[in-house]
Amino acid sequence: MNQLLFATSWWLPAYGLLGAVCALPWAMGLIRRTGPRPAAYFNLLTTFLAFIHSLLVFKDIWSIDVENLVITWFTAGDFHLSFALEISQVSIGASVLITGLSLLAQVYALGYMEKDWALARFFALMGFFEAALSALAISDSLFLSYAVLEVLTLSTYMLVGFWYAQPLVVTAARDAFLTKRVGDLLLLMGVVALSTMAGSLNFPDLYEWAQTAQLSPLTSNLLGLALIAGPAGKCAQFPLHLWLDEAMEGPNPASVMRNSMVVAGGAYVLFKLQPILALSPIALNALVIMGTVTAVGATLVSLAQIDIKRALSHSTSAYMGLVFLAVGMQQGGVALMLLLSHAIAKALLFMSSGSVIFTTSTQDLTEMGGLWSRMPATTTAYVVGAAGMVTILPLGSFWAMLSWADGFAFSSPWVVGVLVLVNGLTVLNLTRVFRLIFWGEPQQKTRRAPEVAWQMAVPMVTLTITTLLLPMMLQQWYLLPSWESINWVVMISLIASSVLGLFIGSTMHLHKAWSRSRILAWRFIQDLLGYDFYIDRVYKLTVVSAVALLSKISNWSDRYLVDGLVNLVGFAAIFGGQSLKYSISGQSQGYMLTIVVGISILGFLISWSLGLLDSWHF
Repeated sequence: MNQLLFATSWWLPAYGLLGAVCALPWAMGLIRRTGPRPAAYFNLLTTFLAFIHSLLVFKDIWSIDVENLVITWFTAGDFHLSFALEISQVSIGASVLITGLSLLAQVYALGYMEKDWALARFFALMGFFEAALSALAISDSLFLSYAVLEVLTLSTYMLVGFWYAQPLVVTAARDAFLTKRVGDLLLLMGVVALSTMAGSLNFPDLYEWAQTAQLSPLTSNLLGLALIAGPAGKCAQFPLHLWLDEAMEGPNPASVMRNSMVVAGGAYVLFKLQPILALSPIALNALVIMGTVTAVGATLVSLAQIDIKRALSHSTSAYMGLVFLAVGMQQGGVALMLLLSHAIAKALLFMSSGSVIFTTSTQDLTEMGGLWSRMPATTTAYVVGAAGMVTILPLGSFWAMLSWADGFAFSSPWVVGVLVLVNGLTVLNLTRVFRLIFWGEPQQKTRRAPEVAWQMAVPMVTLTITTLLLPMMLQQWYLLPSWESINWVVMISLIASSVLGLFIGSTMHLHKAWSRSRILAWRFIQDLLGYDFYIDRVYKLTVVSAVALLSKISNWSDRYLVDGLVNLVGFAAIFGGQSLKYSISGQSQGYMLTIVVGISILGFLISWSLGLLDSWHF
């Protein structure tokens, strides 16, 4: 039985796709009598089967060799296009995480979107989402990974724009799609160039090619920068980071998957590209700079947000920045551990925040307060999720950051400084959000806020337990460092940043009206962070203005140059035709005279051009 499950592991993406197809009759309105609930049940069933399948395979895969399956997709002459699938501990572990979080998010959606008229369409899109992520997990081909990333871009567009009747939602979906398309286009250039140089896009072949590749510095740097552009867009990294903030306009169950798994998908592709990126020092430096700027900048921006989902989404960009920094420093194993711990903790945080939004019907932090006694399960989920994200012993993120910082304590101490700064600011932000939501006096919208129903509470409790048990899982997988190898200076620094952030966040004054300071310098900082360093306005003044100017120039040249030339030729034809109709007399001698005169003029011009008339003397 286990051998059969292992042999059919390539079927894992088909579960989600099958659930999406089964939901289409309800999503398209072909079946109305039963209501949209059966579509949700079909998706839950297929996702549950995918989770059980991947979990059983993961349990026994430690004693089985890695299996690679190559499928030929297109052949024409000497051109062969194939894609490979990899069944390994990492790919199956990622599939377990994807299907498990998708199952919990779908159960959560049953309660969150209970009264939504488009419930079937949402579950169909979630099945599509899950299928793409599962395919990305087992992909061992850059060609297949790129195709799946395109599917994720489309899925993000449809889920962000789910409530398409709202203008702000339509704008957010459009911006998310177009921003990702910028990175995808550059990645496509890199994929095409790499297929020409390496002759294959399967990762084992690319790794073998990278060991002996002799590229010029310009070629290797351009190739590396193109390959990191796609993951940068997917992971909301600077300068392609604005879409994740706007994507919070979509349904919260989709935000659970987007902030935990979808952004991790781009980082997973980046992890697979490490041997190729090593050919370009500039690409590695770009990853380090991009990750550092995003990690520190996004964490600072999150401190000034008063929307609960935006305050958490900016921390997603920040932690993906840490992952980019890890890959740029060629610490891929640490990046995977950080992705695992962040995915579980961030999914739990978004479930708890979604429960607050569902109960209070608001996302504004200044309208909340006093919910800890009214929503104990939600409060516990938030506290455990926040603790799992930062370096609080002994939860998962603590070990991920500690194992990373240990390796750079002496060679690159500034990396430890970045970790300490981001961790401290993240603790400060999460403490601030906790105080505004759960602490203090109840506000008008929180005085009668009950705990959520079991459909939303069960996934939160399950993820709470999983977050607490994650260190035991890491120990079972031999991913925890021994106590003898721990750098105690780094460990104390990380714990001290958490304690300091918790202390400042607990004691700082939080005005419910969120009044702006009368001090100009402090008000400037508030606006600078609140509006994301005015990056969107900078884009409008530079990129958008340049594109608008080029569009106007193109429109003018098309209207007056291209159309003008075409209209001139047409006018000449009309004028010639209108003129010739008056010369139609029906007399043959007139036609002959016209022909003779025309031939004479033509002969004179040809003779003159050839110089035959130079010997004539008049």
